[in-house]
Amino acid sequence: MTGTGTAAHTDWQRWQADWDRQQEWYLPDREERFRAMLDAVEALVGPEPKVLDLACGTGSISDRLLRRFPKATATGIDLDPALLTIARGHFADDPRAEFVRADLRDARWTDALPHRAYDAVLTSTALHWLRSDELRTLYGRIAGVVRQGGVFANADHMPDDTTPRINEAVNAFHRARREREKAEGRQDWADWWKAAAADPALAEPTAERFRIFGNPAEGDHADGETQPVAWHVASLRAAGFAEARTVWASAADAMVLALR
Repeated sequence: MTGTGTAAHTDWQRWQADWDRQQEWYLPDREERFRAMLDAVEALVGPEPKVLDLACGTGSISDRLLRRFPKATATGIDLDPALLTIARGHFADDPRAEFVRADLRDARWTDALPHRAYDAVLTSTALHWLRSDELRTLYGRIAGVVRQGGVFANADHMPDDTTPRINEAVNAFHRARREREKAEGRQDWADWWKAAAADPALAEPTAERFRIFGNPAEGDHADGETQPVAWHVASLRAAGFAEARTVWASAADAMVLALR
């Protein structure tokens, strides 16, 4: 078992910052999408929301939420034991945040939540790990935990296959940028997980994570699917949301916002 002394002296804020930096290598507009997400939350449910951070990872959304809205509260839910370890360490002294572990593919994942309903459910760059039928089912369950008048926001890969030349040009541009930054020493996904596995405070939960999802150095367990914005909008309305539309987009990603 990982010693409590080791965990107590781990710099969880550094791990959180390193995660953010690694993610920004793939998503240079990551902060912009978070800003747009929280703008939508404030516009529709106000500055004191009770939020479910879905597939929360290290708690990146919760971190930005609580800095922007001091009277907000956040519940993070994820299956990944390593990322949850970092989240719990990062927020250890903040009573506004709590974290639970559950598999969103499990029909009973909502049983793990400490609250029956939330003002907002937020997620970013996570649900593309699910297949389309799994995501439709999940959207229905999310509708069940968003209060009437509450919102759900999903920012993720939502490709538009009707613009192949634009897509290829943008993809080539970002590949070249990543190659330059990688040559300068930036961590990618596999590098970050290698560092986590080598840290005494994270070695055990990282090993468990590899058993669940696979080792990034050998190829992740990523058998999900990506769908265009229109698919998400239609699926959310079918799940019981009154309204749904795009509220932010980049060349490759988009954010859909749904009102219960």
